[in-house]
Amino acid sequence: MNGRSLKYVSVGLFAALVNVVARLLFNQFASYEVAVALAFPVALTVAFSLNRNYVFAAGNCGAKVQYVKFAIVNLLALAQVWGVSVGLAKSVFPAIGLSWHGETIAHLIGVGSPIFTSYIAYKNFVFAARSGRGTK
Repeated sequence: MNGRSLKYVSVGLFAALVNVVARLLFNQFASYEVAVALAFPVALTVAFSLNRNYVFAAGNCGAKVQYVKFAIVNLLALAQVWGVSVGLAKSVFPAIGLSWHGETIAHLIGVGSPIFTSYIAYKNFVFAARSGRGTK
């Protein structure tokens, strides 16, 4: 694993922690399904800022354009995160008798599920320089 990959994984783990903590907070007044979706923009903003500043070169477009691109990539990932999280928590875990923190475990697995596809999209779409080289 090279330095950039290690930074990406570290940022991803921190953003995942932010996502889960935000979900737990939102879960105080919203259903699990809604809380998973509400936690998304919180973690999205943290992940964007950290990826832009520490993992990838800034590229040729401004932060606003990159944030929109980042949001598009992550909206696609949200569908995957939500499907995995809710599918595990509401169907798979009850079927196998897992009840100890099932929603949190499911959410952690869901948040981690798009790690590889997101990296490729960030590198080649969100933070890519016009020359095709968008990474440090």
